[in-house]
Amino acid sequence: MEQLFASAIAAIAPADTSLEAAGQAHLDDLTKPKGSLGRLEEIALRLYCIQRGVRPLAADPARIYTIAGDHGVTAEGVSLFPQEVTRQMVLNFLNDGAGINILANTVGADLMVVDAGSCGGEFPEHPKLIQRKVAQGTDNFVNGPAMSRENCLKALLLGIELADIAAAEGYRTVATGEMGISNTTPATALYSAYLGIDPADITGAGSGLDARGIVHKTKIIVRALQANKAAIQTKDPVNVLAALGGYEIAALAGLILGAAKNEQAVLVDGFISTAAYTAAAAICPHVQDYAFFSHASAEQGHRKILSALGIKPMHDLGLRLGEGTGAALTLFLLRAACNIFNDMATFSAAGVAKGDVVI
Repeated sequence: MEQLFASAIAAIAPADTSLEAAGQAHLDDLTKPKGSLGRLEEIALRLYCIQRGVRPLAADPARIYTIAGDHGVTAEGVSLFPQEVTRQMVLNFLNDGAGINILANTVGADLMVVDAGSCGGEFPEHPKLIQRKVAQGTDNFVNGPAMSRENCLKALLLGIELADIAAAEGYRTVATGEMGISNTTPATALYSAYLGIDPADITGAGSGLDARGIVHKTKIIVRALQANKAAIQTKDPVNVLAALGGYEIAALAGLILGAAKNEQAVLVDGFISTAAYTAAAAICPHVQDYAFFSHASAEQGHRKILSALGIKPMHDLGLRLGEGTGAALTLFLLRAACNIFNDMATFSAAGVAKGDVVI
């Protein structure tokens, strides 16, 4: 398993930035003032490098993976919702009743639901459900590692496999979504361990905790960091993820790694998905070339985290639902950037005056 994972990571190459000059020249030749389409041009140029200069650029087809997992730390009272809600929400996804269903349908993205580690037995079979439960939830990480290294690798490899499935089916873009009661708690712990941020600065309300609840949640995260100090001190990103993460977070990290390996664009959703990205980037920094960050979550601390990572998100809409909802909205921007690059007239072809010179 270690060798399989190492081989997948070794296959990840950076995007081809040697193409930037050619891509920028094309953008500058479009019938507009240079740079006047702002970040749409930046997105188009990044896609041009990701797709190795192959034209036309394409963001579609796109698939959202909403991955579910439960967390032993729920026993510490860090969420207003009981653990059973994870399972209930998986069924809601399959019944087309959740926020991500509506937005995936709105943007025309395929949605697949994955059980990576929810509590309980198998779900009824469904064409939109992938049942690959590594375990029935994590252990309570205030007492030690949330996962064994072996199980963490299983979840990472699951995510890589999901990217491979999407690539084999022709998907150019994948997007991250999650469902897991209490998962803002392990996500916050991961940020603290990977980025050296004080939990008190980034611990938020999650499911809607009041000020007292946030203080309690912060204390639980501090306890978890202390209980897993030895794993954190190894500086091995997989050890850190195993100690503090969750099955859905590890699978999302694997999905991001797999997308980079396959030269797919990956739309990263909000607070939880950014934690998965942070783990993936610690494992292989090349993933930053392929990741597009959908939004600044309303969850406390997300902006500080994005700043620490040097990331400027696409949207700031006050979202904090998760599930992949922000990532779904960002697909519109990738499509728009592709269409501008592919379809807009050029000065060269149109005979439009470029500055004070007629081409």
